[in-house]
Amino acid sequence: MLIDNKTVVSVTYQLHEGDANGQLVEQVNAEKPFTFLFGAGQLLAKFEDNLRNLGVDDTFAFGIKSAEAYGLKDPNAIVDLPLDVFVIDGKIATDFLKLGQVVPMRDSNGNMLQGTVLAVDDKGVKMDFNHPMAGVDLYFTGKVLAVRAATQSEVEHGHVHGPGGHHHH
Repeated sequence: MLIDNKTVVSVTYQLHEGDANGQLVEQVNAEKPFTFLFGAGQLLAKFEDNLRNLGVDDTFAFGIKSAEAYGLKDPNAIVDLPLDVFVIDGKIATDFLKLGQVVPMRDSNGNMLQGTVLAVDDKGVKMDFNHPMAGVDLYFTGKVLAVRAATQSEVEHGHVHGPGGHHHH
């Protein structure tokens, strides 16, 4: 069976920044493969495009430019926030204000955001709300371990059930 919409796919992969010689960002091995419902719209479109029509034991190696991955860095997503945003129980939450720290926050509409602390001074905090991989070209290498037809329930729910997938209780 080949990878296509409504198949459940298990792969191993290595993700590098830029190209095959770039910094290793993530590695998924055969003991805990990445298992997903193909075509459910939950992955980068270019990732799926490069796996379509592959079969078990096929290997892959491909790059995705940042504009087609997590987007380019948006300078408008780097903002200065006043220190009082970080006041919890009457005092500044200094635990959160370390350089490089990723802080979960909400915008004015209540949407969850992840911000990375770039700088802290007595006036405020400079935060970057770009995706951590924004502006980074991605390079994947890996192997297809398994391909099977998705069940009707998996297709309806939009995710894999059972081993490597979602469990309903």
